[in-house]
Formats: sequence, structure tokens, C-alpha cells
Amino acid sequence: MSPDSRLQTLHEWLIRDVQVAVRDVQVASADASFRRYFRVWNAAGETFVAMDAPPEHEDLAAYLRVSRLLEGCGVHVPHVHAQDLPRGYALLEDLGSRHMLTALNEGGDPDLLYSQALDELLRLQLAGEGASRHLPPYDRAVLMREMQLLPDWYCQRHLGFEPEPSEARLLADTFDWLASEALGQPQVFVHRDYHSRNLMITAARSPGVIDFQDALRGPVGYDLASILKDCYVGWPRARVEAWMAKFRAGLIAGGEHGRQLAGDSDAQFLRWFDLIGLQRHIKVLGIFARLFWRDGKPGYLADLPLTLQYVCEASALYPELAQFSRFVERRLVPGLAEANARALARPA
Repeated sequence: MSPDSRLQTLHEWLIRDVQVAVRDVQVASADASFRRYFRVWNAAGETFVAMDAPPEHEDLAAYLRVSRLLEGCGVHVPHVHAQDLPRGYALLEDLGSRHMLTALNEGGDPDLLYSQALDELLRLQLAGEGASRHLPPYDRAVLMREMQLLPDWYCQRHLGFEPEPSEARLLADTFDWLASEALGQPQVFVHRDYHSRNLMITAARSPGVIDFQDALRGPVGYDLASILKDCYVGWPRARVEAWMAKFRAGLIAGGEHGRQLAGDSDAQFLRWFDLIGLQRHIKVLGIFARLFWRDGKPGYLADLPLTLQYVCEASALYPELAQFSRFVERRLVPGLAEANARALARPA
């Protein structure tokens, strides 16, 4: 079914099955997947968001399952008003169109915005212990598969080189070590994409949280690294560490479970944060390259330099990563600007 025919069928579903007196339907957004979102106005002027998740590409059942788990934890996610699993449609609460990144770019108070984002993440981690056990594990196979996106898509497809055998061994050893470090962290409910474009500024209970369908049970530092080392906006290290320490203090104040999640010291928690952040950004370099070369989405190329900067900084901090750090500086940094320019100059 073509996108246009799916939109027509979605419109019919809203009117006939959900019995919405549809006044207007407009494109709300698309994301890095095959999902599309439409803003729906009814006759009374109320707005909703309709999700189009083609069943051959997207697992709407996973979205609905994680949505229920998050709502049970008190996290502000879009309430599901109606669903059609076989056809891949859902009608959701409208959280608006202004996300955290927009608010930051418009001069919003970073301390307030990050305080709200971190409070919502605290709520998820402290209240989500039971819910997280209904999620698949963020296990070694997933961690390793994600990091393999770096050589496959960033190195080979984007920069145009295949790692030499010694470099391939270094990457395999580094990825294995990072996976072991990740598995050694306390395991929690992990959103997996908790960043400024997935946190919506709402009139009540801000922020609203979206794009959570790929949640897993995994390392405590993962979502914290996603938001504080956001691939779309960067902050000085001192400010990031201050926000991180405040978050850890919130875990400790949350009782025995929170103290178990917080580790033995700020230093240990910072190490967890840095290393799982490195795992994430290794993956994201590959994802952003793949979004261009496979999916034809050029917008993410502009976010590669900041993502690579995070990889450089984190790998330089820990002696265990000295060889990998040299590989990054020698092989991953040179040529990025040229590769981006070459990619963007390709005929459409």
C-alpha cells in the first residue's frame, strides 16, 4: 500500500471506526523510521495525533506495550485513545509540536529544561524496576550489533575505507570490552533515545516523552548519556558533570533501590556514564551514515561532527581505550567534512 493510500485508509478509519468527526488532517512529523504522524482536528477543535506505522516495517504492538508500561510508571507519554494493530494505526494524545531542542534554541532556560528532563528520567528509573522486567534485555548481542554499524556504515560506506585486519581486531576487542562494561552496570528501564528531540514541552507535566518503542532493560547510564551528551546539542563538560551529579543525588534520595542504581561514588557513576555514552555514539555514527546512504535522509549528516566529538572525548579519558582513541583520531576524524560534502553533492 502506498503512503497516499495509507493516509486515505487512516482517514476512513478515524471517521468510521473511531468515530472522530474529522475536520482536518495535516502532516505533524516523520521520524528516522517508516512511521508517520498526522495532526487531526475534530469538529470541536480538539487535536489528536494519528500514527501510521506500516505493519510490514513497524511493530505497533511494541509501541503500545511500552506505552502501557511507561504510563504505569507515571511517565508522561501520549495516551492511546484508539488502535488498529492489523493495519498499523493509532490515535494518540497530542503533546504539541515544540520539543526541548526548539525550546533551547529559542533561549529557554537550560537548567530548568534539563531539570525537568532529568526528573522524568528519575521517575522512570526509580518507578520502572518492575516494568523493566517485561522488556527484552539490552544484552551483549544487541550491544555488539549496534557498534558494528560503525565499521559497516561510517567507515566503509561514508568515509570509504575498510578497516585493516589489525584495525578490525582492535574494533572487535574494544566493542567486546565496552559491552562487558555496559553489562556490569545496574540494569534499568532504558528508553534508548532519550534526547531533546523526543521530549515535548507541554503545558502540564512537561516534558512529554515520545519515540520509546525500542525500550530495553539495560545500563543505568544509557538514557542519561543520551540526554546529557545529546547528538543535537552539546554542553561544556563541567556543566554535564554537574547535571549528572545532581541526577545521581536524586537516585540516592529515592531509597534503597535508587542507592543501588547510583553506584559507590560519583567517579564510578561518571565512568558508567562515559563508557555507555561511548557505546551509544559509536552506534550513532553508523546510524546517521546509514540514514543517508540507505534511507536518503541527509539531515543527520550535520549531526555527525558533534557525535564524533563525543567519541573522541570519551575514548581519550580512559587508559583502557588508548589504542582505540588513536584509531579514532587517525582514521575516523580525518575526511569527515570531505565525506559529508561528497555525499551532499550526489545527484538526488
